[in-house]
Formats: sequence, structure tokens, C-alpha cells
Amino acid sequence: MKLADRSGVGLPLLEQVLEQFGQRAFLDVELKVPGNEESVIAAVRLHPPQNEFVVSTFYPEILATLHDLDANLPLGFICDRDKAMAVWREMPIRVFLPQDSYVHPSLIDEVHARCQQIMTWTVNDASRMRELAAWGIDGIISDDPRLLYQTFQSA
Repeated sequence: MKLADRSGVGLPLLEQVLEQFGQRAFLDVELKVPGNEESVIAAVRLHPPQNEFVVSTFYPEILATLHDLDANLPLGFICDRDKAMAVWREMPIRVFLPQDSYVHPSLIDEVHARCQQIMTWTVNDASRMRELAAWGIDGIISDDPRLLYQTFQSA
């Protein structure tokens, strides 16, 4: 079953995405609103990704609910505000996902010292991608996957 977006194009259900890509891709399942935590956990249990994955959100209350339901679920906190930058350390997360403008070498070092990963978004400039990689970032999210690939294809 597929849901349709406003244009009538079919959108795959999470179970279908997990089934099709869970064997070969890193998946970031982002929750944008509360209320779907149990169904996301059920889908991940039914079709567990074989590669790394994270369930991420901007909302601390969603993270708390997910953690209460499954303390082993890899969680990520997405951050794009100063206030959120002050609280990420208190979140039950494995991955911190600050917006690119917040990322600097000492933040990467701090996240790694906490045995967590740090990924950033949205990076659409090759020189910035290379700079972040040199600093030790764990992942880069881009609107331009071709540029991301070309930037690192020989690395």
C-alpha cells in the first residue's frame, strides 16, 4: 500500500522503505510530529535494517517516548536553534545532527568524546564538505547527492 502526496504520486510506507533499502543504505527515519513512535518501532522490528540507521527528530519529547519504548533504538537529535544546542547533551541519543552553521572542530571532538556520532545538514558546497570531512564529521546530508558523491569519489 502507498499513500499519495498532493500530486497523487505514491509515497512508500516506512515498511516498504525498510524492506527495499534496509539491506544496503544508511537510513535516517525522521519523525516530524509526535504520535507515530510505536508504529515506527514496530516497523523497524518487523524489517530491521541490516546497516546502520537512526530514528531522528527535532523534538525532545519524541526522543523521550522512543527511548522509553525501546532503549536500544538508535536515536538522533536534529538541531537548528541555539536553545537546542544547549540541551543536546541531555538527550538519549547516539547521533547528534546539528545544522551545518553550528558545526566546528571542537563540537565534533566533544561529540566523539561522548562516543556518539555527529552528522550535519544541509551541505551543498564541495569545499565545505571537504572541510567537514577533514574535521572528522561522521556524515553529511546534502540536497545534491551527485555533488556529495563527486566530492568524495576518489577519497
